[in-house]
Amino acid sequence: MTPEPPHDCPLCPRLVAYRAENARQHPDWFNGPAPSFGDPDARLLVAGLAPGRTGANRTGRPFTGDHAGMLLYETLKATGFARGSYEARPDDDLALIDCMVTNAVRCAPPGNKPLPVEEATCRPFLKARIAALPRLKVIVTLGDVSRRNVLKTLGFAGSAAPPGHGVEARVGDYVLLNSYHCSRLNTNTGRLTPTMFREIFERARVLIEG
Repeated sequence: MTPEPPHDCPLCPRLVAYRAENARQHPDWFNGPAPSFGDPDARLLVAGLAPGRTGANRTGRPFTGDHAGMLLYETLKATGFARGSYEARPDDDLALIDCMVTNAVRCAPPGNKPLPVEEATCRPFLKARIAALPRLKVIVTLGDVSRRNVLKTLGFAGSAAPPGHGVEARVGDYVLLNSYHCSRLNTNTGRLTPTMFREIFERARVLIEG
């Protein structure tokens, strides 16, 4: 299994149909499985759940083109995991340093909610992505569904590590560090503040260097 699915990946019929409908409405969008983005020698992997319809599904780069990406990439820059300018488009000069960003499910799902069978079907790509990072030490999971998917990808039960913002657990060869998702809903309601989010990546830095 390769770390990245092909642009015309046929594995999930519902997601294929959704891609086709988006392509019909917006033929200039990316409309495919969003490939991982970042440093192939990364010691930090950031795992989201799935591309946003008007974010990565439109631009072709994870967390690019929506509110979540603005907070994520500005935080990575502030903590030394990125450099350049994030301009919400894949041809900006943003580069990740010692970090890679991916999603557990690579295609945008209707309503931003992949089905459990779609999560399971896409899981081999996440497994291959993790295996292709030889220096990987820490995985930051954005949201509880991402946390469960990463645990299952590593061969553990979804309940093998506890949920909660800032909770960390040793899982096999890696440290899992949970964060609330950097969605507009979480930031607008104050569930996740920029300071809380930055502290996650400051802690990731300590874990990597330690």
